Amino acid sequence: MKVITTIHELQSNIESLKKSVTTIGFVPTMGYLHEGHLTLAKEARDHNEVVVMSIFVNPLQFGPNEDFDRYPRDVERDTALARNAGVDILFIPNTDDVYRGKQSVTMSVKERVDVLCGRKREGHFDGVVTVLTKLFHLVQPTRAYFGQKDAQQVAVVDGLVKDYFFPIKIVRVPTVREEDGLAKSSRNVYLSQQERREAPILYQSLKKARESIMGGEQDPSVIMRNICDMIQEHTSGKIDYVELYSYPELYELNRLEGEIIIAVAVQFKQARLIDNIIISVEPEEKLNV
Repeated sequence: MKVITTIHELQSNIESLKKSVTTIGFVPTMGYLHEGHLTLAKEARDHNEVVVMSIFVNPLQFGPNEDFDRYPRDVERDTALARNAGVDILFIPNTDDVYRGKQSVTMSVKERVDVLCGRKREGHFDGVVTVLTKLFHLVQPTRAYFGQKDAQQVAVVDGLVKDYFFPIKIVRVPTVREEDGLAKSSRNVYLSQQERREAPILYQSLKKARESIMGGEQDPSVIMRNICDMIQEHTSGKIDYVELYSYPELYELNRLEGEIIIAVAVQFKQARLIDNIIISVEPEEKLNV
């Protein structure tokens, strides 16, 4: 595995690779790698000749109440994990190289950001699309890999790629889960023993909702109310949101049709957990044929 720290060196390597390979898989991260990231890397390894992973803690993604300086970093550990996952190029640039002086062009996301977690993180996805635009141009990947756990980010990136005609396939990789269904997250370590026993209810409530929809329930308000009831009854967490939208457009729905997302966020004492499922629902007229 080659570790690259400058944009100039990355560009030289990509230019050289393009002469001999036809597929590049790209896994953008902010580092402090966990099993979710490694699953993305392994998926990229299975379907591409070359795998590039970036580690860059992007300052534009952090709001005024989010501590950029305290974000966990462990480059030595990350390098070993990336090598074991089959990464060919690990790109670890510094901030001054990525953002050279005052930016003459800025990017602003107008759709898919005023719901779910984006509602409380104004400007966050502007930072996401800005850094990804830079990285996509530098890496020139065939495919880019994102975890479905961060479904809103995937939706925003899908819009970016479509709006600006990036020749990149966005690959959604299913959420990595514990044996009891809890979505894996670095935040899980902050759960108390009792909260850890309660936390799988989030996924169980989503699965119950899927069963209800597959059984014919078409009213989004009923689906969301049932999820809320289940979480409130079986956990001590405080519900931040339970929401249902079309996916990846993230439009409100009066009736369920096409690809939809059901997403939840629950605040425990020291950890805020998120989870979601995506379901394809046939139009009602097809179901009645």
